[in-house]
Amino acid sequence: MSGSRSHDGKQTEQVESGGVGGGSSSSYLEDGQCDSGIGSIRSLHSQVGEGDPRSPAARGAPLDKGPDSPCTGKEGPADGEERLDSSYGSSSLVESLAGLDEAPVPKKEEEEESGEEEEEEEEERVRQQQQQQQQQLETFAFVSEEGDTLLHLAVIHGVPSIALCCIAQLPVEVLEIQNDLFQTPLHLSVYLEQPRVVQALVLKGVNTAVQDRNGNTPLHLACEQQNLECVQLLLMQEPTTNKNPEGKKTLQNLQIQNWQGLTCLHISTLKGNLQLMALLVKKGADINVQDGTSGKTPLHLAVENHDEMAVKQLLRMGAQVDAQMYNGCTPLHLAVGRKDAAITAILCHSGADTLLRNMEDETAQDLADGNDDILTLLPFDDLKISGKPVVCSS
Repeated sequence: MSGSRSHDGKQTEQVESGGVGGGSSSSYLEDGQCDSGIGSIRSLHSQVGEGDPRSPAARGAPLDKGPDSPCTGKEGPADGEERLDSSYGSSSLVESLAGLDEAPVPKKEEEEESGEEEEEEEEERVRQQQQQQQQQLETFAFVSEEGDTLLHLAVIHGVPSIALCCIAQLPVEVLEIQNDLFQTPLHLSVYLEQPRVVQALVLKGVNTAVQDRNGNTPLHLACEQQNLECVQLLLMQEPTTNKNPEGKKTLQNLQIQNWQGLTCLHISTLKGNLQLMALLVKKGADINVQDGTSGKTPLHLAVENHDEMAVKQLLRMGAQVDAQMYNGCTPLHLAVGRKDAAITAILCHSGADTLLRNMEDETAQDLADGNDDILTLLPFDDLKISGKPVVCSS
């Protein structure tokens, strides 16, 4: 003790250096000098950063000493407040480590959630597309007060781009809607001579046999308009054969009569369009078809119209020269009754029977009575073989 008193200055330096260096400097301290040691520890804590490994807990200092424990000269722990902070720091580290172990679990949950979100987004996209399609369908299927759809109006106003868009987007059932005049868009496109629209509708598969308020199909209108291009488009299918059963549809269209009882061949004959007549017969039209009102064949109509060229073409294509109407009149009856000597001569040269009687029991010779020009064309011998007169020589 005397040695420690005689070297106060050195002892003080050793205490301070021991407190900083962490050595066992308690052998140089007396009871009255414990405060300087605690002060040095506190000064140490003020220098070392929070959570530094040189904290009392890291150096193995006892943590169970209370504030009333006597100072033994060894480094003691900081006050309770200091140790409480250190405890919180260590617990936060444990929590962070525990969080690392649990990290994969929320990742899977996030993936599941993201997958569900993607499914919901996809469903929402599909719903929106369906809504858009429904809106487009409602727009395209708009019907005016006159019963015209958007396609009708596009054809009427001559806007083929819109018409073709409607045809591409709409189902066949909508494309076949009839307006108040029972006209489909195909009727209008034929009537207004829009072959591009006609072709698009035919290729889409619309019904070409729909009849308007006059009973006309689009093919009737095309023949009425004498539009060869539209007729060809409407008759793109070949006549029916064993290899082509689809041709039945074309044949049915060719035999349809409008409310006047006329087929397309009747109309083409009335128009005197030889090219259309030949095309229709080639496609399978019945050349001897009778109209629905009087039973006239195309040959009868050609005779009534005094159309020599049509009469000749029909006879060349195989028309029956003695075909009878419902009242029994043949084309020769009509030619003689109309005093048409030129056509009478053509029919007679084609083997017409001058002695066939109509329902009024009249022959062509009876109708020619008093007409010398006609009578000179008609043979007077009643003897005939296979419908041809036999001239007897004296």
